[in-house]
Amino acid sequence: MIKRTVSELKPYDAPGHFGCTAMRYHGKDETGAEKFWIGKSIFLPGGGAEWAYEDNPLEKVYYVLRGEMTVTDKDGKIYKVKAGESISFPPNEGRGLKNETNEAAEMLVIINYPDAK
Repeated sequence: MIKRTVSELKPYDAPGHFGCTAMRYHGKDETGAEKFWIGKSIFLPGGGAEWAYEDNPLEKVYYVLRGEMTVTDKDGKIYKVKAGESISFPPNEGRGLKNETNEAAEMLVIINYPDAK
């Protein structure tokens, strides 16, 4: 059993993200988790993630802890995901992210590893 606290987390550079601090709670490097990793991303107002194309084979779940994130799908449909709500993506589904509010948003991120079975 491994307990982690926010004070133990270290920021990492999340490719394609801007105005964002990303940290991992659990993962291969952090705690030896082999099938998935869990992190927290904090998005400043105007922060987000560039469009991620459909060639990503990973499943993703985003759970908004605080604030609101705007998520755009491949067809341009917009989803407003607020605190206490989540959105999930099957493998190979693209998305864009943006915090369009004047408050910071915090999001729990759960992603499988590509070789997880």
